Amino acid sequence: MSLNHRGLFGAKRWDFVLPRFRQTNEILRLMHRKEHIRNIGIIAHIDHGKTTMTDSLLADAGLLSPRIAGKARALDYLEEEQKRGITIKTANISLLHEIGGHPYVINLVDTPGHVDFTGKVTRALRAIDGAVVVVDAVEEIMVQTETVTRQALAERVRPVLFINKVDRLTRELRLSLSEIQEKILRIVRDFNSLVEMYGEAEFKDRWKVDPQKETVAFGSALHRWGFTVKIAREKGVKFSDIVEAYNRGEHQKLAKLIPLHNAILDMVVKNVPNPVEAQRYRLPKIWKGDINSEIGRAMLNCDENGPTVMCITMAQMDPPTGIVATGRLFSGTVREGDHVYLVGARKDYRIQQVSMYMGAFREVVDKITAGNIAALLGLDLARAGETLVGIAHKDVMVPFEGIRYVSEPVITIAVEPRHPKDLSRLVDAMNRLSIEDPDLVATINKETGEYLLSGMGQLHLEVAVKFLQDYGGGLDLITSKPIVVYRESVSGKGVVAAAKSPDKHNRFWVQVEPLEEKGITPLDKGQITEGVGKQIGNIWAIDENCNILVDETKGVQHLQEAREMITMGFKWACKAGPLCEEPIHGIKVKLVNAQLHEDPVHRNPAQIMPAVRRAILGSFLTAKPVLLEPVYRIDVSVPAHWVGDCIGIITGKRGKILASKQKGILTIIEGFLPVAEAFGLSGEMRSATSGHAFWQCTFSHWAPVPESMQAEVIRQIRQRKGLPPETPTPDTFVDEV
Repeated sequence: MSLNHRGLFGAKRWDFVLPRFRQTNEILRLMHRKEHIRNIGIIAHIDHGKTTMTDSLLADAGLLSPRIAGKARALDYLEEEQKRGITIKTANISLLHEIGGHPYVINLVDTPGHVDFTGKVTRALRAIDGAVVVVDAVEEIMVQTETVTRQALAERVRPVLFINKVDRLTRELRLSLSEIQEKILRIVRDFNSLVEMYGEAEFKDRWKVDPQKETVAFGSALHRWGFTVKIAREKGVKFSDIVEAYNRGEHQKLAKLIPLHNAILDMVVKNVPNPVEAQRYRLPKIWKGDINSEIGRAMLNCDENGPTVMCITMAQMDPPTGIVATGRLFSGTVREGDHVYLVGARKDYRIQQVSMYMGAFREVVDKITAGNIAALLGLDLARAGETLVGIAHKDVMVPFEGIRYVSEPVITIAVEPRHPKDLSRLVDAMNRLSIEDPDLVATINKETGEYLLSGMGQLHLEVAVKFLQDYGGGLDLITSKPIVVYRESVSGKGVVAAAKSPDKHNRFWVQVEPLEEKGITPLDKGQITEGVGKQIGNIWAIDENCNILVDETKGVQHLQEAREMITMGFKWACKAGPLCEEPIHGIKVKLVNAQLHEDPVHRNPAQIMPAVRRAILGSFLTAKPVLLEPVYRIDVSVPAHWVGDCIGIITGKRGKILASKQKGILTIIEGFLPVAEAFGLSGEMRSATSGHAFWQCTFSHWAPVPESMQAEVIRQIRQRKGLPPETPTPDTFVDEV
């Protein structure tokens, strides 16, 4: 065994960080006993105590000094995480836990809570079977609690609930025992409402939490105590005893009497399924291949002797060694030297090293078997969402379903090195960053010379710039002010527009209309493919912005030979719309007719792609084009005294209030806010409420820019991009309309 002591990103080795792991051999031995494995994640709203809880679990496992548990943030091993006090990436560790005289392996993933990093939560969920949802007893269910719970249920990951910071109910709020009981019951009820709302019919009743069934735990992660109803009965502990312990200043004794790790890990072992159980119902959701095939049966049974199949959920750069690909092994066994194939990249590799994660470290092992989480070296094209399979099955493997993200990049900044000689270092750093964070879009515009980063929000971009500087060895960067990302769409049906290829030998007739005409909200590519494909017709392509290409032609000769080139022309058109070269979003493109030359020499990409693009853009401009702006869902929690001030700020920024409701001493305001109006929100909110408001903005949807503003916004975007001031007309692109 050998240990990579620096881990990823060259993480600093603080004195309190995890020691060399005494438990590795025992964990490896138990990895073969699938019924004794639990793959879990910790998910929550920001600042509700996920990472503090994880620290406590590590301390009780002997992997962290109890003296600094809750303060060390041991799995937040990046310097930026320690400095900001938030989790930015996911981190994995394997723990041992004994219950009823039987040892269990708990493969634990700590995930980010801030909304800007929800993409990392989404990817982590593919690797796990259960999630401990942490909820602050004072703040209760918050917007990000709802988001991550919805994400978990969509991946068929079973949730259990930990109500944290229960001590605050007595120490700070001075609630009576009956008021505490009422508050806790409300949290459980509200959480079960989320399961009812987002859970699938066959799981929602079974997966609702109930304190009597040990699917709810209570405690204080900071002070390292916790209990389930069963533990409280066995120990003879009443809540009045906990109140009394705090009144006497003796809460440290609670950590010995009712240690947190027993409550959490007992709850996990008893309620989260093992990999064999979980894969039987999770596989049909996340993999659309033949369940009765050799590969399908092996994954259903979590067979370590079956074909090697792994879903990669994270790819990170470790400068000394290259790409580290981490993921869940659904069947088979991975060993150093194995010949494997990446389905998406269409490339085969030899695995150079197999290791298991222990927080910031990777411990090299001989092999890892199905049902566990592995880290592999030697796969330089591995990316999050990729499917890995043994080389013998490369031709029959169906990839896993794409990982669906709940948000998308809506803010962009331009970056450039202060010294031109550092340009190549910036390009290398941007390439590395785009590998590690698929939610971040790094674009190099060769025509304008711009280097752009698009992210979920301002924090996401701030962290990205810091990583760029670090990855570039202390790069001195200049960044622009944040720019809002827009989309172009249509609100009506366009005319049938015709365009010829440059050599005049091919001709295409195309019609554009909004996707919403079929009752579709164009936010989810999966929704289109699963729910409405039969309604729409012969779908040829769907791009990342939920635009679809439909073939409505009849009897066109040579059409199938040209299909791929027509599709490429469609995607080219959708990358930059005619209003101001922003991506097109949510349109249906109908190929109505085509005339193709008999000679294949004239049916080539250089002829077909430009003609299809021009026809699409020409019809687009006759279909009542609109500019779409991103809109946040904003949730504010604030004492009642400042509710009016917060509502005034939101409505003064073109926002819309949906509801406000009382939760204990706080009022929760729910609304929508255009992203373009969110800049400067922090200063105004803090000033108006003396720092008492807490809010979170989550991307919600795209909405048309108000008609009174649209022309000016388009003009500003065109000016920024160096485009002619006037938007083009349909005849700029087509031969006839």
